[in-house]
Amino acid sequence: MSKIALITGATSGIGAASSHLLAANGFDLILTGRRNKRLVELERELASKYKAKCLLLCFDVTKPEQVQSSLESLTENWKAIDVLINNAGLAVGMDTVDNGEIEDWERMIDTNVKGLLYVTRTVTPWMKQRKSGHIINISSLAGKEAYPMGGVYCGTKHAVQAISHAMRIELLPFSIKVGTVAPGMVDTEFSHVRFKGDVARAKSVYNGLIPLSPADVAETILFLITRPAHVNIDDVLIMPTAQGSARDVFRIQ
Repeated sequence: MSKIALITGATSGIGAASSHLLAANGFDLILTGRRNKRLVELERELASKYKAKCLLLCFDVTKPEQVQSSLESLTENWKAIDVLINNAGLAVGMDTVDNGEIEDWERMIDTNVKGLLYVTRTVTPWMKQRKSGHIINISSLAGKEAYPMGGVYCGTKHAVQAISHAMRIELLPFSIKVGTVAPGMVDTEFSHVRFKGDVARAKSVYNGLIPLSPADVAETILFLITRPAHVNIDDVLIMPTAQGSARDVFRIQ
């Protein structure tokens, strides 16, 4: 039987790239996101290119009642999830803490931390029953270091790192793997969301360098989830060659 992977935030960026790569490698997919039209388009692409078997769940990870009701609606066959990729996440705004927008903070905390927890809380018991599974939490370079005007986003990704480490220890008796993938600069919708639709400012983030692509991160995820049963890769930090830290980037003029 094909393995089943559940991917949150599957409609764009790393989530969409992971959907394509896992479909190409024979996984059946549960794809989740808030934008149903994009989910349907993605399913068509995967079916056309890879003959992939997909199940779509349109819900908002920040709403615990939606998370639980959507996931609990799965049949027993689909609940046998082998891989959970907690990918849904975002950054909003670039402000100092004293000038930050409370609504921006709540969006980041609700999505990046609480959304990950809601999904994991529902799926993990199914893995524990089977004593098998692999959870990949998408973190960030911002989970390794902090930078000005990104304090709350960095805080949410530091939380992802800490939660993941605790989960790794808690799930040892159940043979469930847990790992984090922490990307640096990736060319996705990330900056468009952070700068609230300011396209010129979003594009400028990648001027003078080649950032990671979503496919680069997806390939890293695939590597982690295809290691032998006795191998767990706890944490991967992946950055463009031109990036040395959150603030140190070499740009060609």
